[in-house]
Amino acid sequence: MAGENDKWEIYEDKGGKWRWRRTATNGNIVGAATEGYNDKSDCEANAKRNGWGGCNQGGENDKWEFYEDAKGEWRWRRKASNGNIVGASCEGYTNKSNCEDNAKRHCWAG
Repeated sequence: MAGENDKWEIYEDKGGKWRWRRTATNGNIVGAATEGYNDKSDCEANAKRNGWGGCNQGGENDKWEFYEDAKGEWRWRRKASNGNIVGASCEGYTNKSNCEDNAKRHCWAG
C-alpha cells in the first residue's frame, strides 16, 4: 500500500495549535492538517481520519471532491457531513490520476 512507510509528525505550531504532517520516504510532504487544533486529541483524530494508523478510523461518510485549481492543477478536498473541510491535498498535480493516488494515501476508497 502506498504510504505505509510515511513518517507522521504531531506537533505544536508557533501559535500554540496542534497540527500533523505526513512525509513520504523521499522527504516530500504528502499530507498535513488543514487547520490547527486547540486539543492534541482533536488533531490526532483528524490524522487518524487521514490514514495515521491505517484507514477506516472515521470519516466513512465524508464527501471527496476532485477539481482543477486556477493554475490548471488537480487537487482534492474531503468534507465531513457538517461541511467542514477535514482533509485536502497539499499541492496541485499535473494529472488527475496522481491526485487520486495522493487521495488514496489519505483513505479515499477510489
